[in-house]
Amino acid sequence: MLLTPPAAPRLILAPMEGVLDAIMRDQLTAIGGYERCVTEFVRVSQTLLPRRVFYRYAPELKQGGVTPSGVPVFIQLLGSDPTLMAANAARAASLGAPGIDLNFGCPAKTVNRSQGGAALLRSPLLVRSICQAVREGVPNSVPVTAKIRLGYDTDEQFEEILEGLAQVELSELTIHARTRRQGYRPPAHWHQLRKATQKMPYNVIANGELWSPSDVTQCAKISGCDTFMLARGALCRPDLAAAIQSQHRGTQPTAFAWEQTRDLLIQFLERNRQCYDDRYAVNPVKQWLMYLRIYYPQAGALFSQVKRINDPIQMAQALMAPCRAEAA
Repeated sequence: MLLTPPAAPRLILAPMEGVLDAIMRDQLTAIGGYERCVTEFVRVSQTLLPRRVFYRYAPELKQGGVTPSGVPVFIQLLGSDPTLMAANAARAASLGAPGIDLNFGCPAKTVNRSQGGAALLRSPLLVRSICQAVREGVPNSVPVTAKIRLGYDTDEQFEEILEGLAQVELSELTIHARTRRQGYRPPAHWHQLRKATQKMPYNVIANGELWSPSDVTQCAKISGCDTFMLARGALCRPDLAAAIQSQHRGTQPTAFAWEQTRDLLIQFLERNRQCYDDRYAVNPVKQWLMYLRIYYPQAGALFSQVKRINDPIQMAQALMAPCRAEAA
């Protein structure tokens, strides 16, 4: 009897605020392994947003709603008014968004104080109402997904949140396996996701502490999930998604060498200079180096050299020169 091999893990690039913009989405999805990605959140507060706002957050809308490598980009909305959220979701869909994602997971204090993101998890009925309004407000052909945490201060309302969302015809649900209070502190409580995979009538996506192919394998065993959202791990190791897919195929993944990653940094700087004023082009490179140094010691050495550089030309020269860790 022939056994059907397990399906390859489905991988989604997370919507990290202030980090994963269109340039970064382009660079990471071009390496391969991702099924889709999600924009940084579009804040919905008092009005129907003009088209230019959606184009700013998702310039991919002008190219069929996909990255240059063809990966779909869902538009993420953050807000607390069901009617306004539905209206803005409908506008995003009319502009060609391949899907709508709803943010109930952002832990930022400024967002939570204005009743956005994870703060809404204290009101499961409101979370359900927003999801229902958006689902009814966009064409059935447009997927609607949501992203939550286990709860706000505690996970005591987790099952109540799931019960409410199970009554909405969402396409998928991403769960960051920590509460808002737990923030990003290890560990991620993957075992809690098993409750969701058993209860929800649609697919559950695991998020949190996925740094390596072995983490994804372990998370799958514990949570029962077969779909995973990569966030900080994808920034620390740009080829993480490709490595996960290689492991699934049973081939030994060839990790990105530092030289390849440094080439990405050089391209990243140049792309930022093309899109933004020079004074804003350098800091994103430093920010990425902060993540990369977790995986690459060379990135830590390079960051020490460039952390006071504010001129993009000087930054380009530093990126192209051998760093001290390579010369040692």
